[in-house]
Amino acid sequence: MDTAATTVVFALIVSASQINCQEGILHISNGAAEKEYCLVYNQSWTPLPPTLDAALQYPLVNFTSTLLCDTTGVQPEVVKGKALVVMRGVCDFSQKAVVAQSLGAALLLLASNTTLITPSANSSEYSKVHIPLALLRYRDLLDAQQVFGDSMQVKLYAPPLSKVDPSIAVMLLIAVVTVTLGGWWSGACERVRLECVPEREGESKAESGELFLYSPLKALIFVALMSGMLLLMYFFYNILVYVIIAIFCLASASALFSCLDALLDLTGCGTVRYEDHYFCIRSWKLSLRSLLLAAVCISVAVVWGVYRNEDRWIWILQDLLGIAFCLNFMKTISLSNFKICVILLSLLLVYDVFFVFITPFFTKNGVSIMVQVALGPDAAGERLPMVMRVPRFSAWALNMCGMQFSILGFGDIIVPGLLVAYCSRFDVRVNSRKKVYFLCCCTAYLLGILLTFAVMLLSGMGQPALLYLVPFTLVTSASVAAYRKEMRQFWTGTVYEREELTAP
Repeated sequence: MDTAATTVVFALIVSASQINCQEGILHISNGAAEKEYCLVYNQSWTPLPPTLDAALQYPLVNFTSTLLCDTTGVQPEVVKGKALVVMRGVCDFSQKAVVAQSLGAALLLLASNTTLITPSANSSEYSKVHIPLALLRYRDLLDAQQVFGDSMQVKLYAPPLSKVDPSIAVMLLIAVVTVTLGGWWSGACERVRLECVPEREGESKAESGELFLYSPLKALIFVALMSGMLLLMYFFYNILVYVIIAIFCLASASALFSCLDALLDLTGCGTVRYEDHYFCIRSWKLSLRSLLLAAVCISVAVVWGVYRNEDRWIWILQDLLGIAFCLNFMKTISLSNFKICVILLSLLLVYDVFFVFITPFFTKNGVSIMVQVALGPDAAGERLPMVMRVPRFSAWALNMCGMQFSILGFGDIIVPGLLVAYCSRFDVRVNSRKKVYFLCCCTAYLLGILLTFAVMLLSGMGQPALLYLVPFTLVTSASVAAYRKEMRQFWTGTVYEREELTAP
């Protein structure tokens, strides 16, 4: 993966954050029969009662022939005190809600032919709407019409789900194990390179396919390019999302091949090596093992690409490809010294906070650019694949909306993982047998991710994990270096790396 593709993917890796739809139940009856359907709503905008008994019942009026962007074609006496259902699209959710409220409707349902998303508005529009608003699938409305005809009575409610779900423990395990393995792999590659390559000027990590960041200016340019890419995704999401899906398929297939190939090397299966005077280089001759591995990895990526919107099982392949992607990224991208680590991680923290907390003041609907890109625009059914997903076990009983997931962005693994990888390589360089830098940084990552999940559970909102992970890992690494009186060497990199960067 070249530098341009790396920048594109990395921008979207950091944009993927923990975002969850707020799902409820639409209860429809006609006195003789009853049935329930999925709906999606915004709890902070229009909260719903927690039980069916507590919900108010309204007769439903079907106006799906209109979009309700104005009062044209709807008579107030027909909808007054009733539930009104119209089609989603063209104008904002808040505009439809204000129109429905002015007509006297008691609640508003929006029938959607596309993916259901949590309706949102800016703070000034929240205060104008005093009736419940929710989205339902248009096909569910058609099914209800076949079952009940035109005489439908509706109730809206949202059973509370447990905030503490076992899926969080699984997600925590995936994150910590991936960061630890990625750091260990980076250190193992450094150890092999030291054993095979004599320390002399003119030799470069680039010869092994490794990309390294050694200039503060390059780090700044890198983050600026990421910001530009995120803005492009915000304005041209419907086109670029398919480009990102294609890049992810190619990159994850290559990463899975690299991981499986390294695993087979570790077991000594079919490995052929030769040595010349200066280098220890793998044979590039094609082998049956390589062909089989390539076929398997490409097949896994293709299957994911074809069935990426199938919730029931495709999350397993997405997580597998995601773990391989993160591991290979941490092994391939090297930060040359702690100074670059501090600069890059600090810039990414500012990037994350700005696009999550500051941009809502500038967007039309009051939703941050980061969240909008992660969710996709109203009409888009595709989502960015740059997340780990684990089904919420406590939500299996409420499964009308499809499987619900706990989500963790790749960036919450890779960004602090780059620092963990640097610490692992530094341990090798200074011959630290106890791997003190690597173990302490992994421990800091564990504490940071635990704090992230704790704040998420207490607040009931997704969190920008870098806000906690970056300070935890940077401060811990610096403290270890200061305690061992190795800060100068840790800050500037090892002697070998400094010579490498100044070599002609």
